[in-house]
Formats: sequence, C-alpha cells, structure tokens
Amino acid sequence: MSLLGDIRHKVARARKWRRLSPVARRVKRERLTYLSWEKLANLEWCADEVERREVAGDVVEAGVALGGSAIVLATHLTPARAFHGYDVFGMIPPPSERDSADSHERYELIASGKSRGIDGDDYYGYVDDLYERVVSGFRAHRIAPGDRVELHRGLFEHTLHPTGPLALVHIDSDWHDPVKLCLERTYPHLSPGGFIVLDDYHDYDGCRTATDAFMADRPDLQAARAPGNLVLRRV
Repeated sequence: MSLLGDIRHKVARARKWRRLSPVARRVKRERLTYLSWEKLANLEWCADEVERREVAGDVVEAGVALGGSAIVLATHLTPARAFHGYDVFGMIPPPSERDSADSHERYELIASGKSRGIDGDDYYGYVDDLYERVVSGFRAHRIAPGDRVELHRGLFEHTLHPTGPLALVHIDSDWHDPVKLCLERTYPHLSPGGFIVLDDYHDYDGCRTATDAFMADRPDLQAARAPGNLVLRRV
C-alpha cells in the first residue's frame, strides 16, 4: 500500500470507529464479538431508533457467543425494557440438509477442533466455562445479569418463548433451521416500528433462504438499512 493509500485507510478506519459508542469500541478491543463495525453500528442505530420512536418492547439476542453484542445492546436499555440473550453457551449445533455445502464445511472445521477464534484466540465453542465467562464480561462492563438482563442457556427450541412485546431482535444463529425458528417465535411479538436484525444473511445461504421465505408472506417486514447485516423493520 502506498503512503497516500495508508493514510486514507487510517482516516477511513477512524471515521468508522467514531460511529460506534465507547462500549462498542471496547468490546471490539476486548475481542468479545465477531461482529464487524458495520454490524455493530447497525445494531446501535436500531437501539437508538426504537428509543427515539418509543417502540414498545424488550430486546432479544439469539446467539450470544462471547457476549460482546449482547453487552452493547444491554447498555442501550432504558428502565422500561429488558434484555434476553439465548445461547447454548457451548458447541454450536450442526447445520441441516437445508444448509449449503459451505455451511457444512464450516461446521466440520469447528467439530474437528481446528477452528480459530478472534485474532488467534481459542474458538468460543471450545471454552468449557463459556457461560461463566460471558457473565464475567457483563459484570466487567457494570451490567449484572438479573431481572432486566437475563441469559437463557440451552437450545432455542427449548428456551426461546417470548411472551411480551419485542422492540429489537438480533438473530445470530448461522444456519437455516435455527434462523427459521427464531423468526417464527419472535415475529408475532414484534411491535410496529420494531426491528429484526439478521446477522448471517449475507454470510450463509441457509440463513438467507430461511429469511427470504419468511419475508415472502409478510409484507410488513421491510429492509431498513445495510451493509453488513440485514435489518428489517415492521411497518
């Protein structure tokens, strides 16, 4: 890269980081999230929008991993909202026949024990005490899991059962079947003006297929912004 190109790259990177809140920048530095700055910025924009528009409901994340984006979302909570994070807090379940070969190859690498984490860290699915580490991460950011911040451990089909209105749903569950299940269980509770954010829409065919099929019969879900993840707003 030329000197001019290097300067432009550094300026562009600085502008990107200024779009993120201090806590979002911190979880990136601490390697607590796999999300790009674009994806984190979109999540924060959604969180700000539901406050600005006074959209009713709680915040849900399906796929917590290391907890970085969950921490970001939880810091945006007002007293009227709660955050619910759902994850197996362990090895990711395998894809199904409705997922592409790329997804199966990715899972085979994970299952082999050879996958690497962020910047060479251990892959989060190999960590025995992942749940405890995520809880510690929340506490390090002065968020104590309790009445308004809950982490639900287990498969989505066993744990994800919303009962009240939802303002923002972040689905980061990779494969076709869990994405489909998360959409089916959260959409009926999504308030008008609320958002569903699909983290893996541009990354995995299964996620994209499940989302496109779900949206086909629901014209009230409209794409709101990009790039990075897919952001849907209920109109």
